[in-house]
Amino acid sequence: QVQLVESGGGLVQPGGSLRLSCLVSGSPLRIYDMGWYRQAPGNERELVARISSRGTSVYADSVKGRFTISRDNAKNTVHLQMDSLKPEDTAVYYCKAHNTRIIEGPEYWGQGAQVTISS
Repeated sequence: QVQLVESGGGLVQPGGSLRLSCLVSGSPLRIYDMGWYRQAPGNERELVARISSRGTSVYADSVKGRFTISRDNAKNTVHLQMDSLKPEDTAVYYCKAHNTRIIEGPEYWGQGAQVTISS
C-alpha cells in the first residue's frame, strides 16, 4: 500500500521560509511523477509545482522564483523549499504521486500540511 506523509508545515512571518517534505512508502519513488498542490479556504486545489520521474520541474506562475521542488529517490522523499513567503501562500499543501509509466496509472495523495503566513 502506497502512503504519502507530508511534514514541515507551520506558521511563519511574511518573507520567511519553510521546507515541506513528502515521504513515500510502499513503492519506490523513482517510478512516480510527484507534485505539490495547495488549497486555501474557499478555493479549489491548485498545482504549485511538480517534478517528473526524470527530474523535470514545472511551477505555477505565482511561485516561480520563490519555490523549489526537488526529489531524493534514494530517500523516497520529495521536498518543496518555499522562500519569500507571502500571506497568499497560506493553504493546506498536499503531496501527490502519479505513476505515469502505465496508462491510467494510479495517483496517491498525502493528508496535507498546513502552511500559514502571517505577522
